[in-house]
Amino acid sequence: MGEPAGIGGEIALTAWLRRAPTDCPFFLIDDPDRLRGLADRLGLDVPITTIADPCEVGTLFASALPVLPHPLAVAVEPGHPNPVNAQAVAAAITRAVALAQQGRVRAVVTNPIHKAVMSQGDFDFPGHTEYLAHLTGRSGFEVMMLACPCLRVVPVTVHVALAQAIRDLNEERIVAVGTITAGALTRDFGIIRPRLAVAGLNPHAGEDGRMGGEDAAIIAPAVARLQAAGIDAKGPLPADTLFHPAARAGYDAALCMYHDQALIPIKTIDFAGGVNVTLNLPIVRTSPDHGTAFGIAGTGTADPTSLLAALRMADQIASHRVRADA
Repeated sequence: MGEPAGIGGEIALTAWLRRAPTDCPFFLIDDPDRLRGLADRLGLDVPITTIADPCEVGTLFASALPVLPHPLAVAVEPGHPNPVNAQAVAAAITRAVALAQQGRVRAVVTNPIHKAVMSQGDFDFPGHTEYLAHLTGRSGFEVMMLACPCLRVVPVTVHVALAQAIRDLNEERIVAVGTITAGALTRDFGIIRPRLAVAGLNPHAGEDGRMGGEDAAIIAPAVARLQAAGIDAKGPLPADTLFHPAARAGYDAALCMYHDQALIPIKTIDFAGGVNVTLNLPIVRTSPDHGTAFGIAGTGTADPTSLLAALRMADQIASHRVRADA
C-alpha cells in the first residue's frame, strides 16, 4: 500500500496498465474502494477485483488488478496524509511479510511511506528497511542497496545526519556491509565473483592524510579484511571519479560511506528506474527509489517506471535465490 495519500496507489494502477506480457503477476494489499475511487478520479481504465488468497492472482491478473482488501481507518485525500491511517499502513507491511515468510508470495514490493507521518502514528522505526528487518528477525543486519541496470550502490551509513554518519563509520561496519553485499550479489543477482569498489570518505580518499585520516585509519583496513576473506574489493577510491561509465565497468557494486554519496549518482544516472533492495533478509523485498510525492499525488502525472522496475527486479531476485539455494 504505502502512504495512501501519496502516489503509491496511482503508480500501482498505471503499473498494471503498462505491464508487459512477460511480467510476473502481482496484487495489492490495499483498500479496494480507495483504489476504485482513485482510478475514477484519474480516468484510468483499471478493473479492480478483490481476492481472498494470493493463489487466485494467476487466473485474474490478465483482466483485472487483484487486491487483497485492507481497509483504512479514514478516507484519503491525495496529497493530504492523515496519521490516523499509519497503523493500517504498518499492518499492510506486516501482512505482506507474513505472506512471504509463509511462501505464499515470491517477494514483497513496497510502495513509499512517509516517515514523519508514520512517526505521528506511533511507528517507531526510521523507515521500511528497519521495520522489515524487525519483522524478519534481522534487526541490525539489514543493508540497503539502490540498483539500476548500470549501477548498484550500497550506503554503509544510511538515514543519519552527515556528522553522525562520520561518527558511526568504523572498520567492523564496513566489513559487515561489504560481506553482506558480496553474498547478496552472488545469491540475489547471480554474480559468481562479485567485485566491490569501496569509496573513500574524504576528498581524494584523504590524499595520504592531508584531507582527513578516516580513509587510511578505517576504510583501508576494512578493505584489507574483505580481501583477506576472499572478496574482490578495492579502495578506498576517490568518490568523485567512481561513477563515470569507465569506472562503473570495473565493479558490480560500490560501497559508499554515507547516504548522499550513494544516492546522488544513482538518481542522477537513472532517476526513474532506480530500485531500493533490502539485502540480507530471508524474504525478497524491493521498492521504488522515490518518495510519496505529495505535491503531485492525485494529478495523474506520477511515473510508474521505478515501481515496474522494482516488480521486475523482485521477480529476478526470487528466481536467482531459487537457483542459488538449489
